[in-house]
Amino acid sequence: MPRIPSPAIAAAGLMGGYAVARWTKKRPLGGVVLAVAGGVAAREWQQVGGVKASVGLTSAYVAAFAGSHPLAKKIGAWPAVFSVAGGMAAASWALTRGKA
Repeated sequence: MPRIPSPAIAAAGLMGGYAVARWTKKRPLGGVVLAVAGGVAAREWQQVGGVKASVGLTSAYVAAFAGSHPLAKKIGAWPAVFSVAGGMAAASWALTRGKA
């Protein structure tokens, strides 16, 4: 079975978590999506890049989620989510490219 690239998992988790929370009006449900995707991405980061990469990227994932909130007040919710998801995907790709 082909693996889904960790940059795609991380970006999808951030965007999907927000989308689920917004459309269902249940923030905890969005948090579940965010956490599950983060866990899957962390496992991939560890398998591909090792423990240091996994810890660093997981920290960045949490920071991206937290940072999207104040950013949303400046540029809007969806632009903020797309920005942090893109940044997270880029960071994930940079640290794990060519190692899979």
